[in-house]
Amino acid sequence: MNNNNEDIIQNDESAAKPPKDVLSELSNMDSLSQYLKSTVGKREGRAIPPLDKWHPKDVADMDLVIKANGEWWHEGGQMTRESLVSLFATILWKEDNNGIIEYFLKTPVQKIRIQVEDAPLLINDVGIVNEGNNRWLEFTTTTGDVVRLDDEHTITLKAYNPTDNDTIDQQTAAINTENSQQTAIDMQVRPYMPVRNGLDALIGRNTFYHLTEIGELTEQNGETILTLQSGGKSYELSMPDSNARSQS
Repeated sequence: MNNNNEDIIQNDESAAKPPKDVLSELSNMDSLSQYLKSTVGKREGRAIPPLDKWHPKDVADMDLVIKANGEWWHEGGQMTRESLVSLFATILWKEDNNGIIEYFLKTPVQKIRIQVEDAPLLINDVGIVNEGNNRWLEFTTTTGDVVRLDDEHTITLKAYNPTDNDTIDQQTAAINTENSQQTAIDMQVRPYMPVRNGLDALIGRNTFYHLTEIGELTEQNGETILTLQSGGKSYELSMPDSNARSQS
């Protein structure tokens, strides 16, 4: 039984390997795109490939940046083909190298290092799914990932400090921590959710506002608490208090 599983993994890897003369060109956008399109047909639907089973030794760099507002930019220009962005998103990979977080597009034979300003994924939709007696909150990313709020996929608020090169956009989820406009630019608290393979998704502004309408807002000990119901369980999120932060 184990041997059969190993054979399946080996066959998947060998089938995905490009010719040696193509390997050196995978860091080229067109070559990588053609390579992925040639292998995606071997998987059903939008199945994520077994990235944890791939251990490429070759590492290259690509001038590709995932902006803080979720946009993908290549060599200074925005990638507007959603199908291509979604395809590349299936091979997103995150590594912690001695405390330094790095992101790659990972294939069986090569890791291509890219830059990520904030989170590599962006959630732009949330809905309610009823299954039996359970009611789930289901989130969808702009690149097609679907995840439900549960014990392994909880929402957390984290401070975000944009740099001069980061993109600040009205469509990103930015909960201002100060009343002044300048401070809001310098410091933001944003909601995030784990999706897959250690990759987090930023919850978009409109989606987060929708969550506040779906859930229940209450005051507890001077704090505003957002309570969400999903899968028969309750999840609480302490909302940031701008006044309290401005006094600290």
